[in-house]
Amino acid sequence: MRLTISRKAVPYLSLLLIPVTLLLEYLHADPVLIFIASAAAIVPLAWFMGRATESLSATMGAGIGGFLNATFGNAAELIIALMALREGLYDVVKASITGSIVGNILLILGISFLAGGLRFDIQTFNPTAAGMGSTLLLLSIAGLVVPAAFHYLLKGVTPAIERDLSLEISIILFATYLLSLIFSLKTHRDLFGGKGREEPDWGRGMAVTVLLASTLFVVLMGEILISTLKPFALRLGVTDTFLGVVLVAIVGNAAEHSTAVVAAIKNKMDLSVTIAIGSSIQIALFVAPVLVFSSYLLGRPMDLVFTPFEIVSLSLSVLILDSVASDGESHWMEGVMLISTYLILAIAFYLLPA
Repeated sequence: MRLTISRKAVPYLSLLLIPVTLLLEYLHADPVLIFIASAAAIVPLAWFMGRATESLSATMGAGIGGFLNATFGNAAELIIALMALREGLYDVVKASITGSIVGNILLILGISFLAGGLRFDIQTFNPTAAGMGSTLLLLSIAGLVVPAAFHYLLKGVTPAIERDLSLEISIILFATYLLSLIFSLKTHRDLFGGKGREEPDWGRGMAVTVLLASTLFVVLMGEILISTLKPFALRLGVTDTFLGVVLVAIVGNAAEHSTAVVAAIKNKMDLSVTIAIGSSIQIALFVAPVLVFSSYLLGRPMDLVFTPFEIVSLSLSVLILDSVASDGESHWMEGVMLISTYLILAIAFYLLPA
C-alpha cells in the first residue's frame, strides 16, 4: 500500500519540527543540530504567515498587506537582535541590520523577479511606490553613513559623541518612518493599493489569529536559534559579521521572504515589491532606531558606526534597487543580476578577516 501526502498537507506536517526542536533543546543536544532544526521550523511558520498576509491583503490592499507582513516578519528579526544586544554582540546586531536590508533588496527581490519571470515574460508594478521606497532607503543609508564618516574620517571624535550622534539620527529616522506610514496608509494609500483583489482564503479574524500564532512560534524558534548561533559559527569557522549579515538576516526575515516570492509567482508584483522594499525600510527606519533606544534601556548604548564594507554594500544595494525599480517592470534576467550581486557580497563577507 502506497502512502501519498498532499502538497497542501506538507506545511502542516512540517509544524512537527517545532516540538522536535523543543525536545532537542530540552535534551541539550548538539547545538548545530538544534540550530538546523530551529531554522527549519521557521519555514512552515513563514508559509502560514504568508498565507494569512495574503488573506488580509486581499481585503485591505497590497500596501497594507505588505506592511503587515513586513511588520510581523521583522518581529522575529527584532527579537533575535534584541537578544544579541543583551549579550553585547553589537557586531552581530549591526551586521544583521546590514544583512536584512541587502538581503531583501538583492536576494529576495532577485528571487522574486526570477521566479515570477520564469512564468511571465514581463511583470509590472507601481513605479511611484517603488521609487518612494528606494528614496526612503537612500535617506536611511545617509543616516547610517554619517556616524561611520565621523568615526573613520574625523579625528578626536570620542565614542560618547558617536553614541549621541547615533541616538539623534535614530530619532530622526524613527520620526521619518512614522510619517511614511501616514503617507502610504492614509494620505496617498491609493498609490500602494496594488492591482486586482481576490477572494481571501481566510476571513480577517482567522487570518489575524494565524498571523499572531505563527509570529509567536517564530519568536520562540528564534530565541532557540540565537542561543546556538555562536557554536554553529565556530563549527563553520565564520566571523560575527558574516553570522549577522547572512545567517541571522536570512533566518530572521524568512516570513516575508517566502511571501514575496509566492506573490511574484502569482504575478502579484505590487505585493512582492512592497514586501521586499517595505521590509528593508522597516529595518532601516524602525528596527535600527528601536535597537539603539533599547541599548540605552539596557544601560549599554550602541552606536550606528558600521564597517566600511557594510556601508559600501548598503549603498550599492540601494543604488541598484533604484535602477531596477524605476521603470515599474521586471523580468527573470533582472532577478539573476540581483542574486549574483548578493552572492558576490556574501562571498566577500565570508572572506573578511576576523
